[in-house]
Amino acid sequence: MNKLVFDIETIGVDFDSLDKTTQENLTRWIKKESSSEAEYKEELEELKNGLGFSPLTGEIVVIGVLDCGKNQGVIYFQAPGENPPAGGGEFKEDNFIFKQATEKEMLEKFWQGAKEYGEFIGFNSRGFDVPFLMVRSAVHGVKPTRNLMEGRYLYQQRDAKHIDLQDQLTFYGAARKRGSLHLWSNLFNIKSPKADGVTGDDVGRLFKEKKFLEIAKYNAGDLKATKELYEKWNAYLNL
Repeated sequence: MNKLVFDIETIGVDFDSLDKTTQENLTRWIKKESSSEAEYKEELEELKNGLGFSPLTGEIVVIGVLDCGKNQGVIYFQAPGENPPAGGGEFKEDNFIFKQATEKEMLEKFWQGAKEYGEFIGFNSRGFDVPFLMVRSAVHGVKPTRNLMEGRYLYQQRDAKHIDLQDQLTFYGAARKRGSLHLWSNLFNIKSPKADGVTGDDVGRLFKEKKFLEIAKYNAGDLKATKELYEKWNAYLNL
């Protein structure tokens, strides 16, 4: 069975660009629960920084995929306003091909490629990546080719097997602490994608600074770590 590791990077919209009704909808609970103006401002800033965690207020700027058998991958990344590099926005580095694309184009490419795979591997992918991919696809009029939300448990999945490693490593939440990809990578002596100084929290800032390739290469690190973590799980815990 062909196996594909996948991961996305997202950013939030500019809060000030939202209409007043949407701003009120997003901040209503902050106003109710904040005990002071200082606390409200702190909570508001945190909300603004978290707009990229929902497809309601965010968009995908990178989709990365890695074929487990071939150990070769493709990173689709947004770079608005930038002239594509030589080769029409495509270049190769290590075992990844980097391709410049719009959000719609990368979603179309992802679902087209997904038809060739029977097993999909991610980290917190049921709680974040796949819902984000599916909703943003609908926004652009792109129909998913695989149902990656068919069932949480592996025995329920018929169209395609979707292995969310955070689910599997915590035995579907039975473990008290779920842990991040960074923590699980450290546990198994896998190089964490955070080791080079970039985290998911930096993506919005890097995008504003037009450091698009830095985000794309961070995504490649996520894919490598997820693949190695899958191999550990598959060898010792996939009973």
